[in-house]
Amino acid sequence: MLGSLLLAGAHSRLVRRAVTGLPPTRRVVERFVAGEDTASAVAAARRLTGAGLTVTIDHLGEETRDADAAAQAAKAYITLLDALAGLHTGPRAEVSVKLSAVGQALGRDGDAVALAHTREICAAARAAGTTVTLDMEDHTTVDSTLAILRELRADFPSTGVAVQSYLFRSEADCRDLAVEGSRVRLVKGAYAEPASVAHQKKVDVDRAYVRCLRILMAGKGYPMVATHDDRLIAIADTFATRYHRGQGEYEYQMLYGIRADRQESLAGAGHTVRVYVPYGDDWYGYFMRRLAERPANVTFFLRSLTSK
Repeated sequence: MLGSLLLAGAHSRLVRRAVTGLPPTRRVVERFVAGEDTASAVAAARRLTGAGLTVTIDHLGEETRDADAAAQAAKAYITLLDALAGLHTGPRAEVSVKLSAVGQALGRDGDAVALAHTREICAAARAAGTTVTLDMEDHTTVDSTLAILRELRADFPSTGVAVQSYLFRSEADCRDLAVEGSRVRLVKGAYAEPASVAHQKKVDVDRAYVRCLRILMAGKGYPMVATHDDRLIAIADTFATRYHRGQGEYEYQMLYGIRADRQESLAGAGHTVRVYVPYGDDWYGYFMRRLAERPANVTFFLRSLTSK
């Protein structure tokens, strides 16, 4: 119930004004967001890769309804990738792109605009020796995102995509995507979805995650296991053994600011661990979804409001 309310709040202008206007909010946001500018994102990437982790960096923003803003979002990614090229981190530092931030939400021409902008981002990523993963947003964007992915992979075959286990369709999508060279990030899902298209109970979402994970591990692609759940990490290890995958044939992904100790322990055991690092000033929607995901995050937020 609390999670649903927080996700609803992510789209409320009134709640947005209230939350962003609280002075202590900034301290909490800093736990989940690396900073507001490119320099902050690059500094986080340098620190994390220096500690033996890998990163995927997200320039925050979504549901852009203005063509100029979409172009600026794409430009921000290209600026970021130019800066990452100077770090010489290669694929240890990639980027994650929400297509709605670069034009997908513009209407009739949205898909074409998003594809054009993302091609530019992919070209900049290739020049930096790295790649791009497409984030998945609410269920109304899945077909569009997968269609754009197919177009991109013709020229940029290493382009990855996220799949959300709570959607009923995701097992079929995983089967389609579990092919040679395909990079798939499996997440549970963090948007408020209707019962007609998505599992509503946590236990059902977790079971669906395991079914999707089995498909990806048994396939020929490269699974990116995005979870903080130790049970699912153990299951992923079991599947890796069952399907004869070495540690370099899949990876774990976790969010910036959440379970840093677990990230380090997995990396220390030889696993590839990629930290999802968001940055930018349009942090509100991302922040509310992080609160909705785990009660501990809400407790942390509320405690900060009463602390001096």
